[in-house]
Amino acid sequence: MELRQLEYFMAVCQELHFTRAADKLGIAQPSLSQQIRTLEHEIGSPLFDRVGKKTIITEAGKILLSHSYSVFHELSQARAAISELQGLKRGSLTIGALLTVVNYLLPPTVISFHERYPNVKLSVQGLRTGDIYSGLLHNELDLGIVFMPMEHEELETIPLCKQELALAAPLNHPVTQERSVTIEALRETPSILLPGNYHLRQLLNERCRALDFAPQPVLEMTTMESIINMVAQGVGVTVLPKAYLDYIADPRIRIVPIANPAITTQIGVVYRKNKYLCAASRVFMEQLIATVKTQSPG
Repeated sequence: MELRQLEYFMAVCQELHFTRAADKLGIAQPSLSQQIRTLEHEIGSPLFDRVGKKTIITEAGKILLSHSYSVFHELSQARAAISELQGLKRGSLTIGALLTVVNYLLPPTVISFHERYPNVKLSVQGLRTGDIYSGLLHNELDLGIVFMPMEHEELETIPLCKQELALAAPLNHPVTQERSVTIEALRETPSILLPGNYHLRQLLNERCRALDFAPQPVLEMTTMESIINMVAQGVGVTVLPKAYLDYIADPRIRIVPIANPAITTQIGVVYRKNKYLCAASRVFMEQLIATVKTQSPG
């Protein structure tokens, strides 16, 4: 059994389609199929069932997939430990951050880290919470910035900061005359919100449900930039993190605090419990925590 075969096997598991997996790996589909057949022969059991055009992982395949993740996890641990001998003179660090914080919370730390350690390849990806968890568990990410609370036996979280939500409205909207609003504003006012599989939308749904109504957005959009553009054009109002709204300082909108009660979320840094935290990960976390404390002393 070769590592290359396991890599091919994991790609097929991810795509559940031999042609797509072959394209992703950059090899011919017949070569991929041959490698999987060889692996199945060595294992002594089919790893996939081919039902019509569908590819389904067998029970044996599920077991091998779990152990394959462990194999590559251990290899990444070894690489991290060995690269530690080089200090922060080289290496890489991949971070998955919430779309709501990647624009305003991380830049100061990213810039500072890059200036101090220019030879460490730093990659920051804007992702949803679920994708961050998946990336950490599959060893595709070193660190994540997520909403808390987070409960997963393989992940550890360090609280980072609290995030207050606020309402954003077009400049000429009647709500901008108010010093503050309640979440009840979403009961009758047309809104543009994130889709239902986003944490912030789920939080809003939960708060509105407690008041016996559900928000009925006229539009759902997956990026905050597109939401703000729709708000600025008068389509409706939205609710987003106040820190983000303050950061973009868009002159086309007005920010109105939400009170009675305020709505806050907790942001945290998450990493895999049994993952070797290399110097790059530790230093980045320390810088991020220090930067956030400086920005938000309270």
